[in-house]
Amino acid sequence: MERIDKQFDFIREIDKEKEITRHTFLADSSRRENDAEHAWHMAIMTILLQEYANEEIDVLKTITMLLIHDIVEIDAGDTYAYDEKGKENQAEREEKAAKRIFNMLPEDQAEKMIALWHEFEAQETAEAKFARCMDNIQPMMLNDASNGFAWEENQVKISQILKRNERTAEGSRVLWDYMKHILQKNMDEGHIVKDRELD
Repeated sequence: MERIDKQFDFIREIDKEKEITRHTFLADSSRRENDAEHAWHMAIMTILLQEYANEEIDVLKTITMLLIHDIVEIDAGDTYAYDEKGKENQAEREEKAAKRIFNMLPEDQAEKMIALWHEFEAQETAEAKFARCMDNIQPMMLNDASNGFAWEENQVKISQILKRNERTAEGSRVLWDYMKHILQKNMDEGHIVKDRELD
């Protein structure tokens, strides 16, 4: 009973992820998405888009990474992609949160989840690279679908987007090339500040 109690304690705890509001709006611009919706969306994307990964990936492992990677935001909060001040202590806040939340699980599962979370952060394996690609292109896709609502609201520059996506192509060159067409369209429509050319 102790093991299953710990598992359900964790399962109840991560329900709080539904309360973490992100900066990205839903496709219809009606409201901002939450972390749980973001994770679900990327899991489906991985199933559908796995054929575009640069390397063969373990799909279940990749989906698991995507489903757990933002759980730390229950404690650490969501750090906006272009909030340079917030990024200064983001890693420290999230590491502390990972230890607290994942250690609610039985020891073997806690170790596995923490290792997988670190693997995502390190972005060195094929699965982590593709997962990070999903994490980067999902909000871009929603920003495009909502006519650049969040980009305009925050006066996001193309230079900021390109800096954030320096490694996105490591997961999928095909998907990054596809996203570049979307970014160009949004620059042309004035949703993204054009402070440089798109390479």
